[in-house]
Amino acid sequence: MSKFDAIRPYYDAEVNQALQSAINHPIMKAMMNFTFPDVEEVVWKTQLSKTHSIRDFQCNFIYEAIQKVLKKSSDGLSTSGFEKLEQNTSYLFISNHRDIILDTSLLNIALFDHGLVMTASAIGDNLVKKDFLKSLSRLNRNFLVQRGLPPRELLQSSHLMSEYIEQLLLRENRSVWIAQREGRTKDGNDATHSGVLKMLAMASGNRNVIDYFKEIKIVPISISYEYDPTDALKMPQLMAEANQERYVKGSNEDFNNIISGIIGQKKGIHIHVGDILDKELDEIKAENSNSNKQIQALTQVVDVSILKSYKLWPTNFIAYDVLHKTDQFSDRYTEQEKSLFARRLEMRIDGKNEQMKESFLAMYANPVVNKMKYNDAV
Repeated sequence: MSKFDAIRPYYDAEVNQALQSAINHPIMKAMMNFTFPDVEEVVWKTQLSKTHSIRDFQCNFIYEAIQKVLKKSSDGLSTSGFEKLEQNTSYLFISNHRDIILDTSLLNIALFDHGLVMTASAIGDNLVKKDFLKSLSRLNRNFLVQRGLPPRELLQSSHLMSEYIEQLLLRENRSVWIAQREGRTKDGNDATHSGVLKMLAMASGNRNVIDYFKEIKIVPISISYEYDPTDALKMPQLMAEANQERYVKGSNEDFNNIISGIIGQKKGIHIHVGDILDKELDEIKAENSNSNKQIQALTQVVDVSILKSYKLWPTNFIAYDVLHKTDQFSDRYTEQEKSLFARRLEMRIDGKNEQMKESFLAMYANPVVNKMKYNDAV
């Protein structure tokens, strides 16, 4: 028994049995029929039954599934900054969070294509309540973030997770992906929650927090989608927050978001790898001796990296101009792109509801606003 058993992915020795248990599940069948439409069921079942490691499952099945998703629901994935990373080296990727499944899956595709260490990735246990989804997430090297705990248990859970992340990075040489905040960004404002960094720092023990952060090699990641396939699904929560009402999730809401994120049209997708944080950490350490202030300063550094390198699309500039009733960025999009975006707005929300329209536009426009804070030339 390992103290990490409640949160860890499968060990390779457990993979085959987990696959045998999942092989006839309707979701597994649907996934395989989508990924390999011209392959007979007996063929992929035979291949799955011969799979004995997470890496084999990811490379032979998940990689192909995500490639098919890209082909059917996007104009492809572009990347930048991966040349900064070294092979056989583990990194802690702190990423903005737009899509429940794809953010980390697309990063892993890019890491694999560049011959780099793929990640173990944090996923909220609220997203994998059904046994099959939990098993599938463990097969895909996800570890569980335990949500909705009372304060004392939350503290224990955070300690456990920080220790597990340290073990992955420093003992197993496994990269780790973690979102900069709990839950996806709904309004387009990507912001790091200091609680994420405080949780990571719990594993520093007697080491100076900044020295520990240097040791685990923090790399900010920016991911942007030209169209957010779940934009309309985010509206009820944004409306509730705008009206200062408590928002209660529907019973299948997370699952619907997962499916919409995977199959919905995304158009362009870009992942940028920021600089490995090093000299920035030295500067923070020189300026602050208080660990809380150090974490606040690091939060800001991560934010600046993610926002400055976030790729803006025509949809972002269109939304900014429409929202602010300007043509400031009219050279960044065509009339056709503008009319397509207007059509999307019309089809996905109630255009008569001004508050909803404004929230929808702001979701796409806010990345422009945020980038303008840090870049003279957007």
